[in-house]
Amino acid sequence: MTNIKKITTPLTDEVVKGLKAGDQVSISGVIYTARDAAHKLLTEAIQAGEELPVDFNNQIIYYAGPTPAKPGKVIGSCGPTTSGRMDAYSPLMMEQGLKGMIGKGPRSKEVVEAMIANHVVYFAAIGGAAALIADSVKEAEVVAFDELGPEAIRRLVVEDYPCIVAIDSEGHNLYELGVQQYKIVD
Repeated sequence: MTNIKKITTPLTDEVVKGLKAGDQVSISGVIYTARDAAHKLLTEAIQAGEELPVDFNNQIIYYAGPTPAKPGKVIGSCGPTTSGRMDAYSPLMMEQGLKGMIGKGPRSKEVVEAMIANHVVYFAAIGGAAALIADSVKEAEVVAFDELGPEAIRRLVVEDYPCIVAIDSEGHNLYELGVQQYKIVD
């Protein structure tokens, strides 16, 4: 039987350091959605010395652009987007205190180095399970950049949001470890 680690936001260094590549986790608490358009605006604000519309200290950003909610639902489908789109912005966000990122796909060497330096964890969400993932969302509200539509920053309250630690705060990378483990040697 698989041991699922239950964690609650905001994240602490102690919690982040206790998560290892390959761990299955269940996240409860507040997380924020933001994709590339929002990250670009956040980066511009930081570079201009402006206050950010959200305090990302000890928080998790979920790389998602949810669809509109159907009647009786809190949110529409909200599956992960490709994380590499945010790689140019992620180190700067980590410098703002960000402790976790959720998305899909591998990350650049620069992002992994920044994760190690800032004690940050990267979670992989299950692509193709967007409707199922949406059931974990109990509340959703736009908190910044409403003009971006689905790419606006949303504050989500989640309960038992399922994901896997893809890259831990020590740089152990499931995308690399998995390939090595199952590599066929001639």
